[in-house]
Amino acid sequence: MTDGPSFEEARAELERVVAELESGRAGLEEAVRLWERGEELYRLCVAKLDAAEGRIEELGRRAAAVRPEG
Repeated sequence: MTDGPSFEEARAELERVVAELESGRAGLEEAVRLWERGEELYRLCVAKLDAAEGRIEELGRRAAAVRPEG
């Protein structure tokens, strides 16, 4: 199940967007479009990181639950 680009793909595109904005080559309309796309990609990356963190925490809880006490 994949929702849109992977984290790595979104991060790479976000890096390209930032580089284009920092270059100063984009006109106003293009810069606004790039900025909006950058915000989308940023939110996507944060959501994927949060989801991964939640999965890791759940795996940690499961591992702790089955670990023998000693």
